[in-house]
Formats: sequence, C-alpha cells, structure tokens
Amino acid sequence: MAKIQIYTTQWCPYCRMAKSLLQEKGQSWEEVDVEAEPERRAEMVERSRRTSVPQIWIDDRHIGGYDELAALERAGELDTLL
Repeated sequence: MAKIQIYTTQWCPYCRMAKSLLQEKGQSWEEVDVEAEPERRAEMVERSRRTSVPQIWIDDRHIGGYDELAALERAGELDTLL
C-alpha cells in the first residue's frame, strides 16, 4: 500500500473531497492540519511550492491538490499509484 500524506485544513471542501476519494479507494493517509500545526504550513510550501490546501503526496510523488488527484482518477492512473 502506498504512503499518502495530505496537508489540509478542517474547513476546506477540496480537502474533504480528496479524503473522500481516497477513502473510496480503501486508502489511509497521514493528515497534517496546517491550522492546528501552523509551523507545518511552511514545510508544505517548501515541499510543494504552493500555498493552497490540500497538497497531496503519494509515496514521494507530489500529486498536487484535489483537481490533480481527480484528474488521475478520471484518466485511470490513480490505482497504479496506490
């Protein structure tokens, strides 16, 4: 099983959609709430070069946000990463 890490906030609808899609795929993940742990936001920005959430990694590959995750699913490529 792939190692998944997601940087999120509690109020973000795209974060909820990303987690829902991964849950439908039977996946588990490490969640980093950047509001609960504000020092981790700088880590997220340094790793992704993006300031928006969610930011998703599957193993060591940066996927991006929900839009990119959903695009992988539509293209039939997400399962091979998982």
